[in-house]
Amino acid sequence: MRNAEKLKPGDSVNHFFLIHKATQGVTAQGKDYMTLHLQDKSGELEAKFWTATKEDMKILEPEIIILAKGDIINYRGRKQMKMNGYRLANEEDNLKAQDFISGAPLSPEEIKSQISQFIFDIENASLQRITRHLVRKYEEAFYTFPAASSHHHNFASGLSYHVLTMLEIAKSLCDIYPILNRGLLYSAIILHDLGKVKELSGPVATTYTVEGNLLGHISIASDEVAETAKELGIEGEEVMLLRHMILAHHGKMEYGSPKMPHLKEAEILFFIDNIDAKLNMFEKAFGKIEKGEFTEKIFGLEGRRFYKPSTLE
Repeated sequence: MRNAEKLKPGDSVNHFFLIHKATQGVTAQGKDYMTLHLQDKSGELEAKFWTATKEDMKILEPEIIILAKGDIINYRGRKQMKMNGYRLANEEDNLKAQDFISGAPLSPEEIKSQISQFIFDIENASLQRITRHLVRKYEEAFYTFPAASSHHHNFASGLSYHVLTMLEIAKSLCDIYPILNRGLLYSAIILHDLGKVKELSGPVATTYTVEGNLLGHISIASDEVAETAKELGIEGEEVMLLRHMILAHHGKMEYGSPKMPHLKEAEILFFIDNIDAKLNMFEKAFGKIEKGEFTEKIFGLEGRRFYKPSTLE
C-alpha cells in the first residue's frame, strides 16, 4: 500500500488508507466537517471531509481502514485531498493495519544486534548496567515503536533505528575527537528518547498518551534512569551526568529542554539528534517529489521548501 507518495494535485483518489488521526471542526457558516490524516506505507495524506455527517463522525476514528474517494488539490503549497466519500474495509478486502504502516530499513532483530554491540562498547560499568537494564525492561516497545507521531522517524521501529543511526554518527565523531567520552555519549544516545515508550501509544495510529502529554519523554526517561540506578544500587556522578544528558538533549529551553547542555557530550548529543532528525525529514520529503521540484513546506524546518536538483545524483 504505497499510494500517498504518488498522488499529485489533479489526481482522483479511490484508494485504501488507515486513519491515523481524525478531528472534527465547524466552518464559519456553522457546518460540520472532518480533518483526516490518512496513512499508508509511503506516508500520510491530509484529507478534508467537508460533507461529514454526525454519523460519519462516530465511524471515522483512528485505526479504521477506509476506501477513500476524492480529489487531490494544492492547498497553500501542501498536497491535500478533498474527500467526497468512503466505505469501510470489510473481510473480503483482507486488509489489516500493518499493511499500511511503514517500517525501518532494518528489521528489529538487525537493529537489536547492532545496538547490543554499542552497549558492549560502553566501558563504564555503571553506565552499561543502567543502559542494558532499561533496554531489556522496555525491549519490545523500544524495538517496535516509532520515534514520533509525525515529523521524523514516525514509522515502526523508528525509535530504535533513530538510536542506531545516531550511534553510528557518534562512533565516527569519537574516533575523530578522543576528547569525547564514548561511553557517556553512547549511553545517553540509547536512552535519550526511551521515555517515548510511555509517551506514545505504539506503532499503529500513533498518538500521545496522558502520561506523555502531562510529563513528556524527557522527564520520563530521566526518572527511569534515577529509579534504575536506585534499583541496581548504583551511586556516583555517572547517574547525574547521564540524567543531565537526557534533560538537555533538545539543546534549548524553547525546544523543550528542562536544561541547556553543560557537558561537551550533551552539546554533541543535541547536534547528533538534530542532524539525524533533519536528514530523515529530508529523506521523506524528497521521496515524494521528482528532480527539479521543490518539496512541500517542512514544518520541522521552519516551513521551508527545499529544491531537489535536476542534475545531481
